[in-house]
Amino acid sequence: MINLGGKNVSRLGFGAMRITGPGVWGPPRDHDEAVRVLRRAVELGVTFIDTADSYGPYVSEELIREALHDGSGYGDVVIATKGGLTRSGPNVWPPLGRREYLRQCLLMSLRRLGVERIDLWQLHRIDPRTPREEQFGELRAFLDEGLVKQVGLSEVDVADVRAAQDAGVPVVSVQNRYNLGDRRAEELLDFCTDQGIAFIPWAPVDAGALARPGGPLDAVAKNHPGVTTGQLALAWLLRRSPVMVPIPGTSSVRHLEENLGAAGIELTDEEFQLLADAA
Repeated sequence: MINLGGKNVSRLGFGAMRITGPGVWGPPRDHDEAVRVLRRAVELGVTFIDTADSYGPYVSEELIREALHDGSGYGDVVIATKGGLTRSGPNVWPPLGRREYLRQCLLMSLRRLGVERIDLWQLHRIDPRTPREEQFGELRAFLDEGLVKQVGLSEVDVADVRAAQDAGVPVVSVQNRYNLGDRRAEELLDFCTDQGIAFIPWAPVDAGALARPGGPLDAVAKNHPGVTTGQLALAWLLRRSPVMVPIPGTSSVRHLEENLGAAGIELTDEEFQLLADAA
C-alpha cells in the first residue's frame, strides 16, 4: 500500500487511457465493456485509477463517473487525473501550460468526475513555452484553494521536481515512462524512492525485446507455470521500489484480470537480478 489522495491505495493501479477510442480519441469501440473493466478493477481490489482530461478527450473521465460514482463520490477509490495538454486529433498532444488553461482543465475535470475536490491532480507536461514557475504557481494555488488534495508531475526530471519543491509545491507523485525495457528514468526513480514520492510508470508492461520467445522474461516464466511475461514485467516493477505504482491499462476484462494477477507473483532474488541485468 502507498498513500495517495490522502488514502492508502493498492500499489497496482489502473490506467484509464485505453478505455477510449483509437489514438486515444473519441469513445471506445465497446462502451459496455469499458464500464465493466472499471467496475471489475474495483471488485478485484484496485483503489487507484489514473486518468486525464485529454483521454478522449474527456471520454475517460466521463466513463469513470458513469461506472464508479456512487452519488456522493468514489468511496475508497482514489481518482487521479491530469491536465495541461490540448487535443486536435488522434495521437496529437500539444502541451499548454498557461495558468488560465490549467485552471480550466481542473475545473472541467471536477465537473466531469462529479466531485468538489480532485484527489490527485497532475500536470501532464511542463509547457516549454510557459515559465515553469508560472505553472508550478497554479498548482500551489489549486492546493491553497482546496480544489485538489495533492498534486504531481508527469514526464519530468529530478531538476523539475526540485524546482517545483523550491516553488512551494509538495510533489507527491511523478508519472514517467518506465518499464523493464526502458529505464531512462532510473535517476528520477531513485530520487523518488529516497524522497518517498510515488512513482507512477506509464507503459509499464512494454518490455520490448526482453519479452521475445527465448528471451529473459520467457526464461523466468518457465519457473512460474501459468504466468505471462507481462505479469512478470509488472512483478519486477513492484519489487524494484516501494514507491512504484504501476498502472497497466486495458479495454478488456480478461486482460485486466491477467494484469492484476501480477500482484501475487514473487520473484526470487536471482530472477529479479537476471531481469535487471538483461535490461
